[in-house]
Amino acid sequence: MSTVIVTGGTFGLGLSITVELARRGHKVVAFGLAQLQVSSTANGFESLLNALQEAGCTADVLEADVSNAADVQRVTDYAVERYGAIHGLVNNAAVGPLGTVLDTDEALFDRIISVNLKGTYLMSRAVVPHMQQAGGGAIVNIGSGAGWGKPNMAAYSASKGGIVALSTAMAYDHFHDHIRVNVAIPGGGGIISGMSVGRFGGDTDAFTRKPAAGTAAGRPLSGQDLANTVAFLLSDEAATISGSVIDVGCFANQGGPVPSRPEKIQRSKHV
Repeated sequence: MSTVIVTGGTFGLGLSITVELARRGHKVVAFGLAQLQVSSTANGFESLLNALQEAGCTADVLEADVSNAADVQRVTDYAVERYGAIHGLVNNAAVGPLGTVLDTDEALFDRIISVNLKGTYLMSRAVVPHMQQAGGGAIVNIGSGAGWGKPNMAAYSASKGGIVALSTAMAYDHFHDHIRVNVAIPGGGGIISGMSVGRFGGDTDAFTRKPAAGTAAGRPLSGQDLANTVAFLLSDEAATISGSVIDVGCFANQGGPVPSRPEKIQRSKHV
């Protein structure tokens, strides 16, 4: 099976992606930061290690900062030295504090862009040459419905909008290298992740009480749902798919969310 690097792969949705790819037999190098990040509840790697053990699989777990070029190169070198090649990349690492342009200070704006957008650029720049050498590969960038603009998410929306544009440009640029680049968007609301719960101060109950449209499955999206889509986009079954946005949660890239279910209208019968 292929070697895949997963950024932000140690917690939340990234954890689900790491475990599912490892369970399917991929050689996974997952990395993240052990300490708490802004707007997240991620803390340490114990939850990932436990999840891997429960699933009966293994992955290489490293501590590194995706916004730091030296860290990105170190992870890339590690993967190549250990496994000989890099076939897949999942750019999942992100921070997502809420705020308008008025209440987002410059340092926070820079951090959001640095992790979410610059990190995707740095990681892609590091692995693309190895994919070219291997004759091809697949990159999956994790987007957000906020990439089309959402209230109180100015900097985060800017970063995720950039992900869509960057992904499309990369898909064009590396089409003839047989490197596929796609975006997977978790949507529908109600997604329990480190970032989503972190925006509620870590209060999972308060987060789950918030109304959410969910998905066409009649429930909120789970990390497993996103991981299944990522695994498909990395697989040979998706060999002809590039430059696409896969909306896992429904309508996130069409200006959602879906409105609440309307009350049933009682209609009188006419004879």
